Amino acid sequence: MRIFAIGRNYAEHVKELNNERPDEPVIFTKPDSALLRNQTPFYYPEFSRDIHHEVELVLRISKDGKNIQEKYAGKYYDAIGVGIDFTARDLQQKAKEKGLPWDISKGFNGSAPVSDKFVPVAEFKNLKEINFSFANRAIPAL
Repeated sequence: MRIFAIGRNYAEHVKELNNERPDEPVIFTKPDSALLRNQTPFYYPEFSRDIHHEVELVLRISKDGKNIQEKYAGKYYDAIGVGIDFTARDLQQKAKEKGLPWDISKGFNGSAPVSDKFVPVAEFKNLKEINFSFANRAIPAL
């Protein structure tokens, strides 16, 4: 399994981090080892002193596709969950300053907890107005 993530897609977060707002989506991936499963605890990695988190919607991709037109994208996922994107900001900043990839800052072991339950898309009244939270699961205070 692999996680595809979209970065710099929240205007307020872009402003908060003093980043440039991109014209196209910033796509990054997280490896299978980043998934935190079965309510396993999250441990701060020893290699970073600046871990940030963002709560995210997670779309479960339900069928294969390639070069999908935007108008058909909704046919390729069937359920929505909640996840956390942990980032080692200190490592990310060093890599960005050198123009290097920042995979280690996003893809370290356990950096992607995902909810156990996914809600079928059909149960949402409006996909543009989704309220979400982790129920019965503590979100670590950073």
